[in-house]
Amino acid sequence: MLEKVAIPNVLFLDIETVSGKKEYSALSDRMQKLWKKKCRVVLRRPVGELLSDEEISETYADRAGIFAEFGKIVCISVGYWNNRSKEFRTKSFYGDDERLLLEEFSVILDKHFNNPQQHFICGHNIKEFDIPYTCRRLIINGMSLPSMIRVDGKKPWELTHFLDTMTVWKFGDFKNYTSLDLLAAVFDVDTPKDDIDGSMVGRVYYEEGDLKRIARYCEKDVVTVARVLQCMKGIPQLRDDQVANSYL
Repeated sequence: MLEKVAIPNVLFLDIETVSGKKEYSALSDRMQKLWKKKCRVVLRRPVGELLSDEEISETYADRAGIFAEFGKIVCISVGYWNNRSKEFRTKSFYGDDERLLLEEFSVILDKHFNNPQQHFICGHNIKEFDIPYTCRRLIINGMSLPSMIRVDGKKPWELTHFLDTMTVWKFGDFKNYTSLDLLAAVFDVDTPKDDIDGSMVGRVYYEEGDLKRIARYCEKDVVTVARVLQCMKGIPQLRDDQVANSYL
């Protein structure tokens, strides 16, 4: 399939998420009760075993961001190849206003990458995380789903416009999981984890308030995924001087 994918038709994607509230105690009573139930599943504790308040709070801070019901998106980064300028352009939508960044991202899909017969969305583990998480947060925010990420009622084989580098690397071995960092190392691609990694995003957001740092990290992931896909296709990697931050 990859031989049929033209890089200029691909929108590369990565999202960064955090817990919906800084602390577990800031949740409503109803959501606190529901998190306690979720926490038991996350920690793989049997029913009836008591969880300490400290365990519940710490698990919320560390893990709530990976669940769309308890988390939120703080950054969406995209990248695409511009044939005219011969540049790979990246752009990040980030901020405290999740609805606004989702609106801005939706415009990109609706105006520029809106044909699943021609265009592709590519990321690492996007089928299991980025796409479903984004869809859920759009719905939670009372927003409609762009046609490119509408998966309801679709069969798996009808979603060939989702290019997941992790899935491609499985080659049918569904028990296999390979991180982007490892895949980048295998192909001798520069690591995107030279500053922070996903486990640190919540702290950087809530304790440092450094959204630009998160956006830079997210964009590095986007560029890394693009280079990994090029390696999988057997074509030269993007050079650093070809990468540019720009508005679409």
